[in-house]
Amino acid sequence: MVAIRLNRQGTKDRPYYKIVAVDNRKRRDGRYIEQMGTYNPMLDGVNYKIDLEKIDKWIGNGAQPSDTVRDIIKKARKETLNA
Repeated sequence: MVAIRLNRQGTKDRPYYKIVAVDNRKRRDGRYIEQMGTYNPMLDGVNYKIDLEKIDKWIGNGAQPSDTVRDIIKKARKETLNA
């Protein structure tokens, strides 16, 4: 099964994440299929960039987002409706 989850980047105490589609049997930071966005918890305000079209394509094909990614997707959809 394909999962949409965070792939950790950055250094110690300075995390930075890529939002990726990956086979759920792979390691957290292993090879991924496609990158769909980024998330930087060190920033205030809007701390993510996400391609909702790619997310929708993968979810339509059966991919399951992690809890954190699901929350980021909800924030992004809410932001696009308010814009």
